[in-house]
Amino acid sequence: MEELRKSDFYFDLPEELIAQDPLEDRASSRLLLLNKSNGGIEHHVFKEIVDYLRPGDCLVLNNTKVLPARLMGVKEETGAAIEVLLLKRKEKDLWETLVKPGKKARPGTRIIFGDGCLRAEVVDVMEEGNRLIRFAYEGIFEEVLDRLGEMPLPPYITHKLQDKNRYQTVYAKYEGSAAAPTAGLHFTKELLAKIEAKGVSVAYVTLHVGLGTFRPVKADNILEHHMHSEYYQVDREAAEKINLAKVSGGRVICVGTTSCRTVESAAGEDGRLQECCDNTEIFIYPGYRFKIMDCLITNFHLPESTLVMLVSALAGRENVLHAYEEAIRERYRFFSFGDAMFLTDSFTKDNK
Repeated sequence: MEELRKSDFYFDLPEELIAQDPLEDRASSRLLLLNKSNGGIEHHVFKEIVDYLRPGDCLVLNNTKVLPARLMGVKEETGAAIEVLLLKRKEKDLWETLVKPGKKARPGTRIIFGDGCLRAEVVDVMEEGNRLIRFAYEGIFEEVLDRLGEMPLPPYITHKLQDKNRYQTVYAKYEGSAAAPTAGLHFTKELLAKIEAKGVSVAYVTLHVGLGTFRPVKADNILEHHMHSEYYQVDREAAEKINLAKVSGGRVICVGTTSCRTVESAAGEDGRLQECCDNTEIFIYPGYRFKIMDCLITNFHLPESTLVMLVSALAGRENVLHAYEEAIRERYRFFSFGDAMFLTDSFTKDNK
């Protein structure tokens, strides 16, 4: 296979197309249909997705919940402002974090948040410069965090989020993500009920999204890029629904790259899923052979990102970049709060 360069996945995106705020109605986003075989394109509204799903299909959703993981505090010794971003829980009250400004956060540094109901001490400096921090508080940590924490919005979103819930999917269940599985933000409970009423099964898997999802690819040869590790879980019910769709001739349609990475990481060589949990560093790029996923619902991603590479693995780099050009021409909204695309095998409506 020819060497893939980072620059092969570049496109020029006007800054004003980066969506800064979520739409009032989740399901009113635009939807670009992309035929993954021939590159054909159609333009729709997201709530029309139900017309392009068929009885026997299985929709796979990531039910992770975003932690309000950004904490603004002050150093106990000096009163200087300090920001702490929770990345990964190591033990009950011990977290791997990203601290700004980091240089001043040496082991022994004590930090106060809010009115002092949450306190912390830097325990250690890790290899990549992240800090291990131990928290102290009264009551339940998640409740304190919900009161004091802010949503860790991606760096390209500069507006303040008015409602925390708009950076959560309506089916978010298990806390642990540093970022939302944003393709799922378009679904409402009513839309999901319509989809299930049509005979489409809905399987929930869990992958806790790490901040590494925003880490740029630095190496020009993409094979030199090292993926971040993320925890995932597939329960028995989800595995059975997905396996049933595969053997019955239905399509497995992943909502978001995180659902895709989960099922592809959990799949056996025989293309079947078992109940499991593990960490994954799977990197999907053109040339990858999908074991489980047939179609994908996803947002529009950053130029040269691993997510554009994953989408290109399913529908072909030329088809994807052409669809992105069309989306830019048609003024689609990009990234986390933006519009969606459905990489499918057919534009035929199923109106049953």
